[in-house]
Amino acid sequence: MVLSNTNRKQFPLPEDLRVFLTIIRKESFVAAAEDLGQSPAYISKRVQILEKTLGTKLFHRSTRKIALTEDGIHAQRWATQIIEDMDNFIDDLSKVSQTARGTLNICCSFGFGRNHISKAISQLAERFPELEIRLEVFDRAVELIQEGFDLEIRVGNDLPQQHICKPLLDNQRILCASPTYLEQFGQPATLEELEEHDCLVIKERNTPFGTWNLSDGVNEMTVKIPARLSSNSGEIALQWALDGRGIVLRSHWDVEKYLKRGELVQVLPQYTQSANVWAIYPTRLSHSAKLRACVESLQIYFQQSGLIHDS
Repeated sequence: MVLSNTNRKQFPLPEDLRVFLTIIRKESFVAAAEDLGQSPAYISKRVQILEKTLGTKLFHRSTRKIALTEDGIHAQRWATQIIEDMDNFIDDLSKVSQTARGTLNICCSFGFGRNHISKAISQLAERFPELEIRLEVFDRAVELIQEGFDLEIRVGNDLPQQHICKPLLDNQRILCASPTYLEQFGQPATLEELEEHDCLVIKERNTPFGTWNLSDGVNEMTVKIPARLSSNSGEIALQWALDGRGIVLRSHWDVEKYLKRGELVQVLPQYTQSANVWAIYPTRLSHSAKLRACVESLQIYFQQSGLIHDS
């Protein structure tokens, strides 16, 4: 990459580097403008200024898509490093309890994000007013670094080996069905009998479809189940169970109130599925004050939330 031939070097502004990286992450000038809360014209202007400062073209642009030039690929690597170094520089000058600040990008699954993580983030925002927090929810696997996320909150024990994974909460999923369904089809007495029942399957991330991994506390077993009704939403599957459509496998905290009211009954209570809650992040907590503040706040939230139980 060739810099402008001037007597004095010009350095790119951090804001322009953030705009540049956001365009790459969103694969669109328009989408980047929406993400940053700016106009497309502003985004184009910042890119023009950045290209002028660096003395090179960063993007190949067409009506359908954008692509990085060779210099743009080199610029992406350096811009990412520069922004990370600047964030770490600010963090190292501050104590997390006093000055955790900057932008924090967090992702989570739909149901858990909406029902629990949103409340935890609300508390985090109150505690650290200098943090700018963005929470996005997905029903798919997320590439943290490539998609620009600092932290993922994940339910389940399918964990990435390339990132740091910190446990936040022990959790078990249990089998449930409505009294109406059980009156009509009977209670299964063994795991094998699940094959004769309507099972409500939730397709999440890369988990195998049509199988449940269950444990009796000693042995782990994989059960193949029929899936006449399936969804990528746990909330939808739970509603189907309440409607008497079959047996569902859900976290205890999702079904506890329905069990207490008698709207659901636990099936095969000796079997459970481990699905703990994890904080997943690519950077060590000691290197990021804002990330450390978030993870510690999540730990406090779960300790005080009442979600911890002995089921």
